[in-house]
Amino acid sequence: MGRRSTAPRYDRKLGRLIARRPATFLAVAALLCGAGWIWLQDHPEHNPWAPLDLRHPVGWATTQKLVALRGDTSLCRAVLERSGVPYAVLPATGEGPCGRPDRTRLSAYPLAPDTPATTCQVAVALEMWRTKTVEPAAREILGSELAGIEHLGAFNCRRMRGTNSNAWSQHATANAIDIAAFVLADGRRVSLLEDWAGEDAEARFLRRVRNGGCGVFSIVLSPDFNAAHADHFHLDQTSRRSNVCR
Repeated sequence: MGRRSTAPRYDRKLGRLIARRPATFLAVAALLCGAGWIWLQDHPEHNPWAPLDLRHPVGWATTQKLVALRGDTSLCRAVLERSGVPYAVLPATGEGPCGRPDRTRLSAYPLAPDTPATTCQVAVALEMWRTKTVEPAAREILGSELAGIEHLGAFNCRRMRGTNSNAWSQHATANAIDIAAFVLADGRRVSLLEDWAGEDAEARFLRRVRNGGCGVFSIVLSPDFNAAHADHFHLDQTSRRSNVCR
């Protein structure tokens, strides 16, 4: 004869025990819930109800908090304020599909040749990407501090792939930025065009920062995507619920 399962017997015993001592089980449940809530208060990066602060470590709730900022400029700028990130709000400009009601410029970000105005959501993602991924990767893999990040532009009033029939690019509203190279404090320059291929430290650094960008930007396109991105990362914050990383 086959061995009989004891699961129903244990289920009945547990049910009788709960029925006899419901107050005990309620007290235990309350203690567990209380302990869990205290732990979340001590770890706001995991707490979905805690406001996002870019100085906190990346946690279980970070991605969803970043997604919640997409399309909510007021909430987004509150994150920059709370996180102590200096920024400037520029006047709205443009019209139609290239209108830019949200022009947020980071005041102390190491971008070159200049610091362009982007949407606030891109600004928040850039700050988190730099502090949580790019700077640590530069120290760990390349043994140097980050000095600067070179870009190819943020705003460009155009459609995708340069045709007149495709959807408008995220660059049309500066909801995207193209990153071409990284400059280190020791004078080295690591560029996608020259250093992406191979398995050396520079290539590993570029892949690390690409992968880190996938956790904070909505879309990340790299040289692995197509030849048009051979010399830059495309980073944008399109309002989609899931991320694209290629």
